[in-house]
Amino acid sequence: MTEIYQGSCHCGSVKFSIETDLESSLRCNCSLCLRKGAIMLSGTEGGFTLLEGEEHLSKYQFNTHVAEHYFCKHCGIYTHHKPRSNPKIHRVNAGCVIGIDSLKLKPDLNDGAAFS
Repeated sequence: MTEIYQGSCHCGSVKFSIETDLESSLRCNCSLCLRKGAIMLSGTEGGFTLLEGEEHLSKYQFNTHVAEHYFCKHCGIYTHHKPRSNPKIHRVNAGCVIGIDSLKLKPDLNDGAAFS
């Protein structure tokens, strides 16, 4: 079931909301996602809102420079990204979502060549 969740980075400088279904959890096996080890939740198109902290974000891009990965400049936590496969949506780090135990999610494994 799709619901709206709130989340933030570790230090609280970056805050967001996302409309997502917990069944959307996934792990990507691209070189970046393997290293960050995050479980991601996919948002609906237009379902992501950055509530606070745009000035505290740092963006990282690699390979095709289409996907945009965002991190807090202060605490270093990966909060969200726009995937190359669909730049109209956002995926968020499930560990940043308030009230969600990301260790209890059962994420799908997706091929990073298509999803990062």
